[in-house]
Order: sequence, then C-alpha cells, then structure tokens
Amino acid sequence: MLTLLIGFGAIAGASEGIKASQRKSRREEHRSRKNNLIVHCPKSSEHSMVLEGRRVVLSGDKIYIDTGKDHDMPFGHPFAGYYLAYPDTNYVGLVSTITDEAPIMNWVFVHRETYELKFGTRQFSEGNFTGPFDCTRQDRRLTFGGWEGFCAVKEGSFWAVYFDRDSDKLRSKIKDGTPVIEIELIRKEIRASKPEAAPQSQEGKGEGDWGKEPNGVPHKSQEKGDPERSEEPELPPSPDVE
Repeated sequence: MLTLLIGFGAIAGASEGIKASQRKSRREEHRSRKNNLIVHCPKSSEHSMVLEGRRVVLSGDKIYIDTGKDHDMPFGHPFAGYYLAYPDTNYVGLVSTITDEAPIMNWVFVHRETYELKFGTRQFSEGNFTGPFDCTRQDRRLTFGGWEGFCAVKEGSFWAVYFDRDSDKLRSKIKDGTPVIEIELIRKEIRASKPEAAPQSQEGKGEGDWGKEPNGVPHKSQEKGDPERSEEPELPPSPDVE
C-alpha cells in the first residue's frame, strides 16, 4: 500500500509538472507574438469617443493614437510588437516593427525627462526607462513597471501617449489646460492576412498531387500538429538595432 501511494504521488507530481510547463509555454507563446495595441478609456469624457478603440501607431520617434477618420489617409505605422528581454538587464522590454517594407524592430521606452512613449534603436533608448514591460494576466493589458499609468495627451490635432510615472496627471511635464486622458492599452492579436501563393509549375501534376511538394512530400500545412500550439514556440529574432 505504501509503495502504491508513493507511486501515485510521483505520477501526480509529474503530471502537475507537465501542466505547469505547458502553461508556461502558452504564456511565453502569446508574449512572443506580434500584437497591435488598442486604446480603451476606462472613464467617460468629452474626448473618450475620439480615443476609444483607436490603434496605437509610431510616427517620427513617438507613439501616437491614430484618431483619423479618412481611410485613404493613414497616419503612422501601426504598433506591431512583442516582449523581448532588454540587453544587459534582468527585465523585459518591448519592441515593435517600424515599417512594413523591412523586418526592422525598435525598442519602445518612456523618455526620462518628458515621460513620452518613444521608440528607437538600442543606442537611442539607453538612458531612458526601457522596462520592465508586461501585461495583466486576464485581459492582457500593457503594463510598465508593474502598473498601468498610460495617458493620452492632446498635442495640437494629435494625441500622444505618455506614462504618468509620478501619478500626478503629468502636471510637471505639460502645460496647464492640456487635455490628459487616462487610457488602457490592450494587446490585440494582429489580423491574419492572406498568404502569398508560391509560384510553381503545374506540368506533370496529376489528380491527388495537390498539396504536395514536387518530391511527393506532404506540404507543411498538411503535416500533423498545429505549430500555433507548439509547447516550445520559436521566439522572434532580436530587434535590428542598426
């Protein structure tokens, strides 16, 4: 009986270990996926209807909220980023693409003096607040330094994103009378687009050969297993900090 109990305990312990490993893998998987950032206003105001549900974008060297209404006039580059360990530190930073034409990533950071959210190469980000970035467990809202202090600040006809590090509505950072709206930044999975079809010759392709490579090996999309649910997802490459 004692042997049976010990054996049962060992099996239960191994099972819990496997489950914990799987949970960690799923957590790391979503953290390493590119996501957009969407604005949510937790409090209603005269400006909340303008900001609610809008995308966060990169323009110049700053982070803005795209409040434009003209579909044919895009503003900035949509944030498309993920978490990545910041070099030579023990915390996690945040990176984003800066263009659709090339796989170039930049670091997102809070400017040390102004508390603006900005982006740039590692050299440009050094000396500022580069992390730790994280997200809430349930809704996966973006956090910085363990809490949510993001604000939308009206700058002319634009809305820039700041982090209220001193928790004082940025009184010491902006002019009196400037609209400052508390916001939450929600991570939203990037919409999947139709993949480009690879050019291939149709000569000699008989019935039943579709979905196979020229050598008769099943196409990757038909192989057993779902890469989106891999227990050990491949992490994205480090940002290009040219």
